[in-house]
Amino acid sequence: MKKQSTAAPDTRLDAYLLRRLGAVAVQGGGTGEPDPWSARGLLALEADLAQRGYLLTGPLRAALGRLRPAGLADAGQTLLRQIDESTGADRKHQALFRRFPDGVPNHAHSYYSAHVRAFLLNQPNQICAACECVGAESGIGALAPCAHLLCGDCYDELTSSGPAGRACPLCGTPIAAERHLPLDAKSVRNAAREHGPDTVLRPLRLAAGADPAAAAATELGRLLGRRTPLNPQDREDLALLLDHAPADPADWLPADIPVRESRATVLAVLLRRDQATARPLLAAHLTTATDVLRLIWAWSGAEPDLLPATAKGLRLRNLPRPLRRELLAVLDAFPLGTLAEDLGRHRAAWLRAGELLHPYEHRARFPYATAAFAVLRQSDLDLHGLGPELRAAPAPLRVSETPGGHTRLVVSTFAARVEQALAGGDVSAAVALLARRPGELVRRLHHLLRVHASWSPGEPLPAALAEALPAALRKVAPGPLLGAYGRLRGPREVGERRLYFPRGRVSLAHARDDWGTEVPAALSAPVCTLIEAELLRRAGKHERFDVAVLDEGLADLVVPFAERAVAKSLVAVPRGSVQRLPDGGRVRLFLHWMQTPRQRVDLDLSVALYDERWEPVGLCDYTRLVHGKRAAVHSGDFTSAPPPHGATEYVDLDLPALAEGGARYAVVIVFSYNDVPFEDLADAFAGFMELDAPEAARHRTGHFHPAAVRQRLDLSGDAKVCVPMIVDLGRRAYTWTDLNTGASGGFHSVWRYRDRIGALASDVLAHFAEGSRATLWDLACATAAARTDEVLVRDRSGGVLSSYRRAADEPVAAFAERLRERRGNDGELTGPVLDRVLAEQLAHRRVFTALVHADVPAPAPVSGALYRLYPGPLDAAPDTLERLTAGDLVALFDPEG
Repeated sequence: MKKQSTAAPDTRLDAYLLRRLGAVAVQGGGTGEPDPWSARGLLALEADLAQRGYLLTGPLRAALGRLRPAGLADAGQTLLRQIDESTGADRKHQALFRRFPDGVPNHAHSYYSAHVRAFLLNQPNQICAACECVGAESGIGALAPCAHLLCGDCYDELTSSGPAGRACPLCGTPIAAERHLPLDAKSVRNAAREHGPDTVLRPLRLAAGADPAAAAATELGRLLGRRTPLNPQDREDLALLLDHAPADPADWLPADIPVRESRATVLAVLLRRDQATARPLLAAHLTTATDVLRLIWAWSGAEPDLLPATAKGLRLRNLPRPLRRELLAVLDAFPLGTLAEDLGRHRAAWLRAGELLHPYEHRARFPYATAAFAVLRQSDLDLHGLGPELRAAPAPLRVSETPGGHTRLVVSTFAARVEQALAGGDVSAAVALLARRPGELVRRLHHLLRVHASWSPGEPLPAALAEALPAALRKVAPGPLLGAYGRLRGPREVGERRLYFPRGRVSLAHARDDWGTEVPAALSAPVCTLIEAELLRRAGKHERFDVAVLDEGLADLVVPFAERAVAKSLVAVPRGSVQRLPDGGRVRLFLHWMQTPRQRVDLDLSVALYDERWEPVGLCDYTRLVHGKRAAVHSGDFTSAPPPHGATEYVDLDLPALAEGGARYAVVIVFSYNDVPFEDLADAFAGFMELDAPEAARHRTGHFHPAAVRQRLDLSGDAKVCVPMIVDLGRRAYTWTDLNTGASGGFHSVWRYRDRIGALASDVLAHFAEGSRATLWDLACATAAARTDEVLVRDRSGGVLSSYRRAADEPVAAFAERLRERRGNDGELTGPVLDRVLAEQLAHRRVFTALVHADVPAPAPVSGALYRLYPGPLDAAPDTLERLTAGDLVALFDPEG
């Protein structure tokens, strides 16, 4: 389901900067004195942000304080709305069984003070709003009476100048005699229960520059430089950033856009702006016939992924004559054999596109394009007068005479020739063909080794493959390279269950038993070594860092794949990754949807429970609202969700109680009971919150806590069953699956699909088992080993910091292996001084930081690159620290450097 945004372009850009960079652009908050009339409004805004788990850093608060009251009200409402939209709190969430807590604060200052002190009570390692350090050795406290967070060092510096300087550096409020506010007030304890344990305020920083378009230009270049397909959220961001791109493409258009769908999107935008300027760019950027087809799809307003779902109901837009001739000229310049084969890959789509291009009208001018369409349409063709290349019928074309005496060109595809060689066990011939297309060679590595092991058991790596592979690895994109690496290095068995993810808009998965020949380690290990060496070579082409800080938890994050079908989510957890669940043991699942007028849609939030052998042991859904001794409790079944508020269902899970009751796995499922696809809904999303035991007991029937939301995903596409995650109750962790499964007939329920869901969940966990896929830990270790000699590694608990230093005579490959396997460290550090040590290590240095949680201090100045999965105090670092997504981390291994 794709939610259409009605916000103005500038507002959408502000939302992008907030979501992507944790930054807020303030228009009109220039230099000058704070507006005294805005002080109370700013305090109320801080209270609302604290309730949602956010904190204004000093520069951002100062910029907001300089706004006039009306401007501050608009900026504050926009900011709160954007935060609420990200978690789903912008909707009214009312459970079927109504038991909501009462009480609305009548004083914004006391409300903000209670929430800030609640965060300190739960987790003292909060961020200092003045110097932005975290968990300082001197302690973090809330100033009396304004409640702004300040570390002891900043407080001592503030008061050292005497009574004249005793004022809050953020709001200017005179400081009371006592140093910090007390923490034992009743309102503070209530707020502490609401926020839960281990919660840290997430800093919001001021966006660099007065015009957010400058940051947008940088982000646009990063998206266009990706070498992996963009997910739905990234595609929306690309369209937004293109709206703010300069009019002259020479100012921002790169010479090469690796992802062909992105290339088509950009060219279509440029053509709609100014065809005369854009047409000369086509020949340089359209390098295959399929690129031309993608452009026609994008020109018609469709996604250029060429999936069947895209073509459904698509009405192609007419092409102006100059553009038509330009596209035919591009097609005519390709070798005829390659052109005919490319057209055959998307035959139905090209038959439709041919109706717009009219190739036979330009038979003499574009003879090769004309002949390729004749092959596509299987029509007769007069070869005379079309040139010697056509008459000679170059490979893979051949001339065929029909029974009626007519002449036709017939194409023999590249894939067919490769399959023919492999079927005969001729690996050398297959490699010779595949070497022309390095990406295909790398994608088929497992197949080639399997055929070799079957026809030549016990023999070493084929000579043809050993010779062609190094050159192919240097040219292939990081996606196929990492996919082959994960496939070959994991343990494989004869008869194993293999999971497949078909290309499409919906993330379906299919599994089958694989009885093919097992690839022995003697064949796979040398190939993995070559891939590891290539990753280090690519990483080493970039600028070096002074130090790297890594998190062992990156080993739980799978390298992103099949990004086209990834659902938009609050936290971009790659599919198949494992994350821990809260120590408190309470999770609240939620589902919200809203149907369109004159429509009735019944979605159901359900949980299927299985034992160690994946035998069903229970369920919690609309047929059984309570499982066991209230180990799982459903909030009640809504059978429709009319606008404007829609409907919300919850399921509370007591993880220890479920495990004690014999359940090992809990599979979360969303069904469309009356068989309406998610894409037909006005709005639909699901997710979960972390709650401690007292809070869950007080609000068991469904109070929505925005600050407690840990994940949400949009329900989208032509799907009716979604499996967002699988909970392992034994490990107290969940695997993020973001999968759909087929369904038909309506009246869907857990009991009906219990066997199918159990089999799918079992196959998914086996497919993503540890060591069977490339992870972000592999990429981080390769980057750190190739680009620095000093690496700090935090363990998963965050309580141990290990130091690794590369010896003067130690090869980079050996250093990388030592990091990957986490052995041979040069020292360890534990205890409360970790934050201080990290701050000292990062300050005034160029760093590479890859973490699961950004709960590391943000020293200033600091420069380099940062990847983090979850936000935290490190987000307050200045713009000199480049923010990376998982896709950006993969893009660092671009073969072109």
